[in-house]
Amino acid sequence: MTKPVLGLILGAVLGAFDGLTALISEPETAPQIMGIVIGSTVKGLIVGAIVGWYSRRTQSLGKALVVGGLVAAFFAFLIAAMPNPDGGHYWVEIMLPGTIVGLIVGYATQKFGKA
Repeated sequence: MTKPVLGLILGAVLGAFDGLTALISEPETAPQIMGIVIGSTVKGLIVGAIVGWYSRRTQSLGKALVVGGLVAAFFAFLIAAMPNPDGGHYWVEIMLPGTIVGLIVGYATQKFGKA
């Protein structure tokens, strides 16, 4: 499987699981879980496509990890910047799992994707 395709698939699957972690970290988000999972899946697709594209152009595992972490953290930041109904933000609850997903996608695309 090519690196961009692997990035897309893995990003979508891990993005869906990332969205489901909202039920664990913030149970009051249960009524919005469908939108959260769909948004996280789309975010995972975008990050997976970018990381897969970059991984195809470099053979460095370190660079793929950095790009995966930075791109995922950026998109997670954009989502976390939107306030909840109380006016607060879920910085750690959104950015930590989102960044981990980016790191995993960066690692997997570089290690297991075909050039």
